Amino acid sequence: MLTATQVLAQNNFGDTRTGGLAGPMGLFLILLLATATVLLIRNMNARLRRLPDRFPQQPQSTDHTRADAAVGDPTDGMEKQDSSSNAPDGRQQHRNG
Repeated sequence: MLTATQVLAQNNFGDTRTGGLAGPMGLFLILLLATATVLLIRNMNARLRRLPDRFPQQPQSTDHTRADAAVGDPTDGMEKQDSSSNAPDGRQQHRNG
């Protein structure tokens, strides 16, 4: 008959040596991610080196009426709706009647 300590001491997880591919697979994934990171950093550095030192300044418009005319009224053609109520706490009042 098995005692409680013998039952608890048994290896119920199977043989841990067979199929031990987790270590090499983890190493492969770490090396793959490190290689991808190095290549991405090199690519971004090359792109940053190709950028000009200063970007050309866009012409400043001194005519503010022209700039304001380009912005349309978002409420153009819509009726004004009042969402406020007469109640002091903002709740709508129900009228009995």
